[in-house]
Amino acid sequence: MRYIILDTETTGLDPNQGHKLVEVGAVEMIDRQLTGKHFHHYLNPERESDEGALGVHGLTTEFLSDKPLFQTIAQDLLDFIDGATVLIHNAPFDTKFINAELNALNLPDMHSICVVEDTLAMAKQMFPGKRNNLDALCERLGVNNAHRTLHGALLDAEILAEVYLAMTRGQETLSMDIHAPAQAGSEHSIDIGGLRLASIALDDDDVMAHTAYLEHMAKKCKDGVVWMADTSIETSPVK
Repeated sequence: MRYIILDTETTGLDPNQGHKLVEVGAVEMIDRQLTGKHFHHYLNPERESDEGALGVHGLTTEFLSDKPLFQTIAQDLLDFIDGATVLIHNAPFDTKFINAELNALNLPDMHSICVVEDTLAMAKQMFPGKRNNLDALCERLGVNNAHRTLHGALLDAEILAEVYLAMTRGQETLSMDIHAPAQAGSEHSIDIGGLRLASIALDDDDVMAHTAYLEHMAKKCKDGVVWMADTSIETSPVK
C-alpha cells in the first residue's frame, strides 16, 4: 500500500478570497515504512499573507519572492500523488487550496487521481470529545515534536506520518483473511498485548452467520434498543 502524507501552508483561510499556497510538503510511505522519498516546495503566492497565517508559518513575502509559482510544480505534484492514498490532517482545508490552484490551470483535481483520507476525522472517531490537532495527538501518542516551533508543510507531514503509524499500530497484526483455509497440521496464532490467541479460519457459512447477526444487531440499534442478556439499554436511534 502506497501512502502519501501531505501538508500545506497558505496565505489565509479561503482560496475563494484569493488566498494561495505558500508551501507544499509530502512524504511517501510504503507498507508502513517511510521510503525517504519526499516532495517539497516553497511557493511564491504573488500576494501578502494574512497576519494570522504569517504567525503560523513565518514565511514572509520577502522570503517567498524568488520561489517558483505553483504552475511550475503542479504536474510534479500530481505525478507524486498519482494512484496513492493521500493522508492529510483536516483534509478539506488543504484539498480546497490545492484543487483551486489545479482548476485554475485546467489540471485534474486531487480526487480524480488519488484517494484522500482525513486523519483529523479518524482522530475524532478514536478520541471523541478531545483535542485532536497535531500537537495534541503527538502528546497523547508519544510522538516527539519538540523540534516544531512554527508550522512547516514538510515537517508537519513527517510528524503526521509518525502520528498515523501510532494511531494505527497493531491493525496489521489483527488483520487476517477470514476466507483462507487453515493448513492441515499447522498451528496459527496471533499476539495481542502479549496474549497469544489461536487464529481460527472461518468458512463461508461462518461468515454468513456472523453477517446476519451484525445486521440483526444493527436493526435493534436503529430501533433505539440494544439487548444485552436480559437487560435492555435505551439508545438514541441511529440517524
